[in-house]
Amino acid sequence: MKRFWTGAEAVAAAGGGWGVALDGKPLVTPARAATVVPTRALAEAIAAEWAGVAAEVRPGDMALTGLANAAIDRAGPELAAQLAAYAASDALYHRADAPPGLVARQAAAWDPPLAWARARYDVAFTLTTGVMPAAQPPDTLARLREAVLALGPFHLAGLHPVVTISGSLLLGLALLERAMDAEAVWQAGALDELWQAEQWGDDALAQRARADRHAGFMAGARFLALLDGRPSPV
Repeated sequence: MKRFWTGAEAVAAAGGGWGVALDGKPLVTPARAATVVPTRALAEAIAAEWAGVAAEVRPGDMALTGLANAAIDRAGPELAAQLAAYAASDALYHRADAPPGLVARQAAAWDPPLAWARARYDVAFTLTTGVMPAAQPPDTLARLREAVLALGPFHLAGLHPVVTISGSLLLGLALLERAMDAEAVWQAGALDELWQAEQWGDDALAQRARADRHAGFMAGARFLALLDGRPSPV
């Protein structure tokens, strides 16, 4: 879609929340629903994406708009169930048994969010080494699922890239509840990949792929921050 508007701004929505207007006309989602979000800060950030379009819309440059579209058009029980499923195979459960440097780095980065989750949700975890998954206690799965199902569509949409890119529901919840900041969560989620790059080197393709994942991750983190009135991580 080529740019046809001259101005974009956040506007108060008649039924509550905040919308985005392009030359005074309401922005709508792909399903033709009004783009109405819970906070002015998020609406202003979405409007800034549209104001920054040069000649034509590039979806890769419109991450917040895309997440808002997902929240309005698609987020619901199916997405909540998809995220809750990560509780059974969270990346933080799977530990290396060697070399010692990696074992220590995993413990330093992953033990604190596990301890936080144990206390926050009154749950226990089973850790494992190797490639085989470890069955988690049924109460753990049920309580984490309940926590995810309690979230609204906008928080689910913002949490989705954080969880799927990091491979960890626990890291996503720690970010959502302000137990960790976005950069700490990114570093913890990408720990194994970053370790391998340090040991064996990195090529341009791997660096570009990681940069794309980082951008997607940080878009989700920023979306959540704008929903909750926190300083934006980027």
